[in-house]
Amino acid sequence: MKRNVALLHLAFWMLFMLFKFVDYKANLGIEKSLILVLVPNAFNITIAYFHYFFLLPLFEKKKYGRYFLYVITALVIVTLARGEVEALFLKGFFNSTYYETWTSTRAVNIFWSTASLVLFIALIKFTIDRFVLESEKKTLQNEKLNAELNYLKAQINPHFLFNTLHNLNYLTQAKSDEATSVIVRLSNIMRYMIYEAPKEKVLLSQEVEYIKDYLSLESIRLNNKLDLKLNLQESDNDIAIAPLLLIPFVENAFKHGVSDKKTENWISIDLIADQNSLQFGVSNSLSGQGNNTTQASGFGLTNLRQRLTLAYPGKHELTTEAKKNQFEVKLNLSLT
Repeated sequence: MKRNVALLHLAFWMLFMLFKFVDYKANLGIEKSLILVLVPNAFNITIAYFHYFFLLPLFEKKKYGRYFLYVITALVIVTLARGEVEALFLKGFFNSTYYETWTSTRAVNIFWSTASLVLFIALIKFTIDRFVLESEKKTLQNEKLNAELNYLKAQINPHFLFNTLHNLNYLTQAKSDEATSVIVRLSNIMRYMIYEAPKEKVLLSQEVEYIKDYLSLESIRLNNKLDLKLNLQESDNDIAIAPLLLIPFVENAFKHGVSDKKTENWISIDLIADQNSLQFGVSNSLSGQGNNTTQASGFGLTNLRQRLTLAYPGKHELTTEAKKNQFEVKLNLSLT
């Protein structure tokens, strides 16, 4: 793509200057025509690509004040420099003092012709960027549909449902008071999966409640005690995030960090969030099923990386670290 864009720019300048050269050559000859074409366009090309590479990024970052100040300054400097150089090389071309004297008409002509080419080159960039953006947008939309479909399928973990129903059956037969709690929490989870998960955004508080219900049901199936530490801080009840964004961290911790064969199982979950940012971290003991980052990450976190790229492009940082006896994953998310 970059090569094609470079060829497009090269073709434009070659055709532009060739047209000028052919037009001048009929009356001025080859030598004078070359000078008349090359001198002004040396300045045009210089400022066009100074603007293209150094000033347009300011405009794209919405730093409009600095952008217009620098553009006007650059155009004035080029106008003055081009005028002086043209006076030096072109003053003997015609039977007039046009190139030797400064007039308002000549200054405006240089300024306007230079600005027009600068604008034209910038429009090429905007057109190409828009084309690339639309192409990438369509690709991302297709990838998003596939990624989200796979993600939602992966969320309905048959082992989790089987274990929960098995525990529920045991609690019911034992006439345990916990049976009612299990039914309520499982109902909450299924309701969230069916009605909230398909939405583009959900309240962070809803995602947190989903995680709490999940933790409660997973804890019931364990024979050994689970050391669970929760530090959940939400500064605003209106914080919205993509649904099912945090639960993969917790699922991953149970899958790789908790085992009935271990006497010491622990999971630590930390959440700090406001309207501008969200920091979420989960650390856990390793169950022995995976002792490196690749194994401990699992399919859930791999799928999550795809969702983050689609939902929060350039606004997230996901890091994982596997040590000898523990695994840690952290998410920093910009919500603005």
